[in-house]
Amino acid sequence: MIPMIIKRSFEKKYLEEFVYGAIDGTVTTFAVVAGVMGASLSSVIVLILGFANLFADAFSMAISNYLAIKSENDLMAKHKHRHEHIKNPRKTAIATFFSFVIIGFIPLISFVLAVFIPSLRANQFSYSIALTALAFIIIGIAKARVTERNIFKSVFEIILIGGAAAIIAFVVGFFLRNLIGNA
Repeated sequence: MIPMIIKRSFEKKYLEEFVYGAIDGTVTTFAVVAGVMGASLSSVIVLILGFANLFADAFSMAISNYLAIKSENDLMAKHKHRHEHIKNPRKTAIATFFSFVIIGFIPLISFVLAVFIPSLRANQFSYSIALTALAFIIIGIAKARVTERNIFKSVFEIILIGGAAAIIAFVVGFFLRNLIGNA
């Protein structure tokens, strides 16, 4: 049942939600990873906070998306405006949720694998950075297809935004670790 829902939710009509969910999922999850690593906390903390963020934020975004689309559809119906691009709120929420979780999981892959393959532990943050960059590239390409814009500009924009969020999270984690560590 779930693969059919995923397949249906990736219709071109809902590709916007996929890109939106994927970008936010990757950025916020990697920001958690970077913040925890900046604070020099345990990899276990990365996994706990990473998965908590992944599912709670995906749920929040999906519900918010559902309510926004439902409100827009209700407004259109109230004013008797009909347009051919009306979206199904459930499908937009499903597309947002699954793209957030699936693509947003990528920054956590190296930390999950390190639980089972101890030799990965030494470089798990570096692997997470590389995998996240790859995710940003894929998202940028998908975004370019949706917007019909230049692929290189789209990829650059996603990497710039994601990188900025990661740097901010890392610096905040580092700063707070030093601030609290000295208290």
